[in-house]
Amino acid sequence: MIVHQLSVFLENRSGRLTQVLETLGQENIKITALSVADTSEFGILRMIVSEPEKAKKLLKEKSFTVNLTEVLSIITPNEAKYYAKALKILSDLEISIEYTYAFSVGEKSVIILRTSNAELAKKTLQEHAIELLKASDLYMI
Repeated sequence: MIVHQLSVFLENRSGRLTQVLETLGQENIKITALSVADTSEFGILRMIVSEPEKAKKLLKEKSFTVNLTEVLSIITPNEAKYYAKALKILSDLEISIEYTYAFSVGEKSVIILRTSNAELAKKTLQEHAIELLKASDLYMI
């Protein structure tokens, strides 16, 4: 399903990631998934957290630049062919993948996708019997 992901702009300075995590940790916010994409000057921290609105507010209060973005969360067996199948379904409809990251839980992979059209991607994946995770289920992993 469509899930709210926290995206945080971080300067490439020692301790910035720690500050984000300490801020969230002080409020017992659970992190389900985390990814960092970086350049030499800055990084984008992407997280699936248990309380995205609260986390956004807390980080803004600490002067972080933060947004909530809509991503899809699917769950498949943790073999590459299943990840490829989901991506092919979307690419056949010319739905672009802006970025993706994944993690395994037992024999399953949870895949986070940011697409050019979340609603169409959601509908299409459901029509092809690809299992989507609701936000509430994802936050509890």
